[in-house]
Amino acid sequence: LKHAARLAPAPCRWNSGLPMNIGVLFVPQQEAWVVERMGKFHRILEPGLNFLIPLLDRIRYVQSLKEIVINVPEQSAVTLDNVTLQIDGVLYLRVMDPYKASYGVEDPEYAVTQLAQTTMRSELGKLSLDRVFRERESLNASIVDAINQASDCWGIRCLRYEIKDIHVPPRVKESMQMQVEAERRKRATVLESEGTRESAINVAEGQKQAQILASEAEKAEQINKAAGEANAMLVKARAKAEAIQLLAAALSQQHGSAAASLSVAEQYVNAFSKIAKDSNTLLLPANTGDVTNMVAQALGIYTTLTKPQAVKTQDETPLAHEDPHPAATEMLKAEQSSSS
Repeated sequence: LKHAARLAPAPCRWNSGLPMNIGVLFVPQQEAWVVERMGKFHRILEPGLNFLIPLLDRIRYVQSLKEIVINVPEQSAVTLDNVTLQIDGVLYLRVMDPYKASYGVEDPEYAVTQLAQTTMRSELGKLSLDRVFRERESLNASIVDAINQASDCWGIRCLRYEIKDIHVPPRVKESMQMQVEAERRKRATVLESEGTRESAINVAEGQKQAQILASEAEKAEQINKAAGEANAMLVKARAKAEAIQLLAAALSQQHGSAAASLSVAEQYVNAFSKIAKDSNTLLLPANTGDVTNMVAQALGIYTTLTKPQAVKTQDETPLAHEDPHPAATEMLKAEQSSSS
């Protein structure tokens, strides 16, 4: 029955029927009445008041100039990838030339409907299933262009064509749903991997910045430590230089050499007193018991070291001719007698 209904001609659209010719006629707005005189086309009546000759003139066609909406019946179409679809649509028409619409085709609406169905099948055969859903707008535009090329001689203008429903077979629909789910899972996996990559990059950048900051802090610490050590060394050197200057000033005074000789002798004796505290193996000189000889050796070493300075001092300022060591000798003899 559905196949027969699709093949059956569509009924003609008559908005006001065929009026009788009574001589004086009133044509409604947006309608065109085609008049024949003695079976031959005479003229088209415009909206408003019109006069005709009874019996000779006859109103043969009544065309509506409004936009007409036609439902295109559902039909089967095979896509480029051999998928059978059930598709229907809506067609929007307008009569542009009442003369061509009346004499150019027997039933213009039926002709346009059949042309829309055949054009739809041919256009769907050029597209795959995925492109059918993505390119519905271009598909509608192609059908409109094809209809306008054929319906120009019929006096009809196709304004637009819209696809209402596309019915897919159940198995194909299931496979499409599976494909959509797989695509979504793929996107989720890609997004998750991108997030992991961004996280790893951020962690690596953070570690890099931390290492750079740590190295810069260590460098600054080393620089500060070196600067502190350098300042400490300078302070120690200045203190030592001042001590040496004070010692040199004290030695240049009267009896300074005697005091220095006494200090050297004391240190020499103290060194021998501590010589057996760190180890049991000792190397001693042969005259260890002769303290006077040992002190004389220490004073001789000191005199040898200070002789050039003493000569220079004697050249600059003459000193009294006296024994430089009498006090030290008496003190050493007293210490020797006390130690004995």
